[in-house]
Amino acid sequence: MKTTPFTNYHIEAGAKMAEFAGYNMPIEFSGITDEHTTVREAAGVFDVSHMGEVWVKGPKAVELLQKITTNDVTALYDGKVQYTCMPNGQGGIVDDLLVYRFDAESYLLVINAANIDKDWAWISKHGQEMGMQIGKDKELYNASDDIAQLAIQGPLAMKLVQKMCNQPVEDMEYYTFCVTEVGGVKDAILSITGYTGAGGCEIYIPKEAAATLWNAMWEAGKEFGLKNIGLGARDTLRLEMGFCLYGNDIDDTTSPIEAGLGWITKFVDNKPFIDREKMEQLKAEGVSRKLVGFEMIDRGIPRHGYEIDDNEGNIIGHVTSGTMSPSMKKAVGMAYVATAFSKTGSEINIVVRGKQLKAKVVRPPFYKK
Repeated sequence: MKTTPFTNYHIEAGAKMAEFAGYNMPIEFSGITDEHTTVREAAGVFDVSHMGEVWVKGPKAVELLQKITTNDVTALYDGKVQYTCMPNGQGGIVDDLLVYRFDAESYLLVINAANIDKDWAWISKHGQEMGMQIGKDKELYNASDDIAQLAIQGPLAMKLVQKMCNQPVEDMEYYTFCVTEVGGVKDAILSITGYTGAGGCEIYIPKEAAATLWNAMWEAGKEFGLKNIGLGARDTLRLEMGFCLYGNDIDDTTSPIEAGLGWITKFVDNKPFIDREKMEQLKAEGVSRKLVGFEMIDRGIPRHGYEIDDNEGNIIGHVTSGTMSPSMKKAVGMAYVATAFSKTGSEINIVVRGKQLKAKVVRPPFYKK
């Protein structure tokens, strides 16, 4: 099992640890509800060093990214981040990811931890077909093992991070980044994306600088009530916002169109992306199922894989993610359902241990500040 540069700190802090994506990761520290509330109300830090990072550089960088991702990379400018996904050639999704533009020929892809090997094989295959070379100083490089990453999230997060920076960062725009010194670590990548809906940033550094950043962060965080946050609260926070989790809500069998990711699927000129014709056809003809959000009406907690019935007992879908929302004290989830039942306000039944429990389709985010 792999470790991150921060693993020993988590163990010392008494974290409940478990395997996730091949890493020994903290699931919870003080408890999921307490950690969740901390991020909604103050500031919490997540170790996300298990995420993957791939550099795409050179004169063919844009050509490659226009082929393997659905969003329009030419819309990016220096310091801008883009959410996108990679279609798999079969109508499904290899992964969802972030693209960072450093300059016209330098891009950093941030990919999901569980998909690093699969994604790297996919990216390097298509890059090599274009004549791009692999290696640390070449056009394609898998830097996942070189980089440590912390996500500091919550309404007080940027006040905390500003204390660690010499240049103004507190009011940076959503989905932008800069390269700056953070907590004594030079050339850190500071980005404003986030997976919680609570505000904050991510900090990417060389793994050798992990201790320096860690100590500076806790010193700056004293007055803001900073707490460690595990993967358990990361999941409840993202689900309250209706953010997709790869492996649950999207995967190799789901298309971006049925997953509600049409907004990152751009049918623009000079964008011959993989599966484009298939996606255009789905958009034109419609899909048989859609990913929706829902709230429980009856008491019960929906879980991944639970079947969904109509009132006659016909199976119309399945739950992809579900939880009891710590912020709202109600059970919410996401599910693929037959298109006829996807309209907001539609009543559906979640089958829990053989019982039909009523729920209604709602439009995420579930939690609104």
